[in-house]
Amino acid sequence: MLDEPARSGRGHRQRRGAENPLLPDNTIENYGGRIVDRLFAGLRRLDAKGRAYDEVAESIETADQQHYRIRLRPGWTFTDGSPVTASSFVDAWNYGALVTHAQLSSWVFAPIAGFDEVQSKPPSAQTMSGLKVVDERTFTVDLKAPTIDFKARLAFSPFYPLPAAAFRDMQAFGRRPVGNGPYKFAGPDAWQHDVRLDLVRNDSYRGGRPARNRKLSFIFYQSFDTAYDDLQADNLDVLDTIPDSALTIYRRDLGDRAIEGPTAQNQWLGIQPSVPHFGGQEGILRRKAISLAIDRAGIAKAIFRGTRVPARDFTSSALPGYNGDLPGAEVLRYNRAEAKRLWAQADAIAPWSGQFRIAYNSDGGHQAWIDAATNSIRNTLGIDALGAPYPTFKQIRDAVVHRTIGMAFRYGWQGDYPTMLEFLEPNFVTGSATNDVLYANPEFDRLLAAAEAAPDEPTSWKLVAQAQTVLLGELPTIPMFDYINSAGRSTKVRNVVIGWQGLPDYESVEKPEAS
Repeated sequence: MLDEPARSGRGHRQRRGAENPLLPDNTIENYGGRIVDRLFAGLRRLDAKGRAYDEVAESIETADQQHYRIRLRPGWTFTDGSPVTASSFVDAWNYGALVTHAQLSSWVFAPIAGFDEVQSKPPSAQTMSGLKVVDERTFTVDLKAPTIDFKARLAFSPFYPLPAAAFRDMQAFGRRPVGNGPYKFAGPDAWQHDVRLDLVRNDSYRGGRPARNRKLSFIFYQSFDTAYDDLQADNLDVLDTIPDSALTIYRRDLGDRAIEGPTAQNQWLGIQPSVPHFGGQEGILRRKAISLAIDRAGIAKAIFRGTRVPARDFTSSALPGYNGDLPGAEVLRYNRAEAKRLWAQADAIAPWSGQFRIAYNSDGGHQAWIDAATNSIRNTLGIDALGAPYPTFKQIRDAVVHRTIGMAFRYGWQGDYPTMLEFLEPNFVTGSATNDVLYANPEFDRLLAAAEAAPDEPTSWKLVAQAQTVLLGELPTIPMFDYINSAGRSTKVRNVVIGWQGLPDYESVEKPEAS
């Protein structure tokens, strides 16, 4: 999912609210995603370490990673009392894949047979031919080809089931979702947009992550510093990212209540090819020059105090199969002389003019590192480089999605399921709805498809490395940092764990009633 971390906890306050209706296959931002994951349960679930377990599924059988037979556990219901059936999954997946519904996570269904037909414009089919309901608790899935991470995808939110009521008015449903997860909406006024959202424990939940607390309150902050002050005052129970201003003191302030650990999350600089001087070969040279002009290690030390590390690829060092020494990765290291040389080569194609601006959202705590990056670019390349603040995350995302941004922009990715493919496919495969830099390379697409079709993980990882080498040769986006999570808890809660993707394991947090 898009990386913008909502700083939250139990009794929690997070910095921004969910911006859109809470639909499992259309919620790609971090803060909305964490709420959706509390409201719904899928065929599989991930624990805090990223280990997968069957959830609603009683069994998922395949002999070839292409043809699946899925059987559901009996007795599951949605919070409106309706049963969770095979159709609850099949209908939800078909809805999410159909091009006319324009769901932002439709890319996850691409391996399923019939996806191309429902994605054509206009669609030549309304449902995917690879999905078949056998009986109330059984359905089959046929893929176009063997897909090594398909089973891993089944814990991801677009694969959640939906009740029949959702299809009567999907937008209304998204404003007050009815799920089958460990929590449910607290009542008709549970969601006060940009203020708070309240969930209560769902006592009819039947899965493997029952809530150890009675309720969650997400209160939406506009300032990380205010959130940190509330954490120290015990008015906030969990803050899952410490603001930059407190990174030098939070360990002293919080003591054993400080929480740290690597997470599958990264930070990038994107530049769409329509930005002047960034198309074609000139654009490749300039992106590489800018990458080489940024002193990531210095910024990580001075700004982030060890809570970021310089990126070495396009995925995350926390993921299985990660390789931090790929051919071409030297373009991600600070090298003033090489940066100047490549910039001069680009000038020989078309002389540079204007400013180099990097857009960022002011409500995200990004100004300090953006200023440091633009200073490094300015001092190395001798050009006018500066940050361009947008007031909110939603505003910058709207400009990126609608291709009106007109400059470089900060963005990133946070893992939804623990595979490198999940970082690469949505962001760089040709035509993906979340390919913000509009990258298109048939060789990259071919290598990634081969990685999906690989018979085992080591073979897949080798192909992923080859695909990333292609990316490093063109640098469609500029990898900046991997995250080392910095978080904290109040004195009122216990058993606070930050999971593999940098989010709290909400269900496990305990708060004695007297607190």
